[in-house]
Amino acid sequence: MVWPLDNPYEIVGTAFGLLSVWLCVRKSIWCWPTGLINVVLFFVMFYHARLYAELITYGVFFVLGIYGWWVWSHGGQDQSALPVTRTPLHVAWALLALGLIWTPLQGYLLQQHTDAALPYWDSGITVLSLLAQWMMARKYVENWLLWIAVDILGIFVYQARGLYITAALYTVFLIMATYGLVAWWRTLEARRTPNLASL
Repeated sequence: MVWPLDNPYEIVGTAFGLLSVWLCVRKSIWCWPTGLINVVLFFVMFYHARLYAELITYGVFFVLGIYGWWVWSHGGQDQSALPVTRTPLHVAWALLALGLIWTPLQGYLLQQHTDAALPYWDSGITVLSLLAQWMMARKYVENWLLWIAVDILGIFVYQARGLYITAALYTVFLIMATYGLVAWWRTLEARRTPNLASL
């Protein structure tokens, strides 16, 4: 296997992607500006790879990155920092319905009207990623479950397109997303559990 080390967008984008996810696991607001740099670099990379659904993903990621940055700073009570919470049940059902409609529709349109590679798989990554990113901006703990699904799909799709560095990045993302789920869940549980020392 030859690793394409001559693609600066992929290499630098990978570095910022790792940094952004690590900061997000730690619930640091700096995950958003570093994530925006990753978004711009990967947008260019996916354009050259003809993964057009990913262009949609990363275009919206840019908007969601700015949104998440603001919400994490001012989205809590009285414009305080936003806490980690569970996804409300009605929101979860709405997101599920949206994903089940959006994914095959986008895959079909890409297959019929573009030369996109792997249109349905690519669309699955797109839809799950956007839903997960919005959930992350709201600090819903279940966002990590969607990221785990995205990472598993991404590993196979990016290997198939010869983006081996990105496939390796998504393998690391899979590990980090699993850790993020555990870390955020512990934060949620710690807030729910009374501090016995203060009783």
